[in-house]
Amino acid sequence: MTTTGTLYIVSAPSGAGKTSLVKALIEAAPQIRVSVSHTTRAMRPGEADGVNYHFVPREEFLAMLDRNEFLEHAQVFDNLYGTSQRWVEKTLAEGYDLILEIDWQGAQQVRKLMPQAKSIFILPPTQEALRHRLTNRGQDSGEIIERRMREAVSEMSHYVEYDYIVINDDFAHALTDLQAIFRANQLCQQPQQQRHAGLLSELLA
Repeated sequence: MTTTGTLYIVSAPSGAGKTSLVKALIEAAPQIRVSVSHTTRAMRPGEADGVNYHFVPREEFLAMLDRNEFLEHAQVFDNLYGTSQRWVEKTLAEGYDLILEIDWQGAQQVRKLMPQAKSIFILPPTQEALRHRLTNRGQDSGEIIERRMREAVSEMSHYVEYDYIVINDDFAHALTDLQAIFRANQLCQQPQQQRHAGLLSELLA
């Protein structure tokens, strides 16, 4: 019997290190996949279509929205983001754990449709550390960084809606915490019952 995968929501303010932590997590865990969202924002240097995001024109995104193809969607700054519901359901049915890297708005939508999803919020150790990380990326102007900082405070207020909180002060420590969450959920009764149905039946015979 194929074990149904678990859906995870991972959210964080821009600059908190979410992308780096998730990348390190899945490199060591082949049973975990990351959802590739659709977005209307421009591709950044080093990104690839279909790998980081499915980059689509705004008109195409809105057409997909009209066809109810998204499990969740949100506007972040001036750009639209959305997750394909069909792809999520297919991946979970194949037995893979799946991560949605989405903001709190998208997380609220997903919880309504899939309340069994586990949610994780990643926080920076301080506002000063967050500002430093945003500045060191060298991708945004001072004006945009200030805008992101204001948004970050608003976003971080939603941490109370999540099941788990990871503080990304030390990267290795934060990664260990993230791995512990996934491992603990893999050992829950229901997935273990599916994986070891034969053993359990033999033990109770």
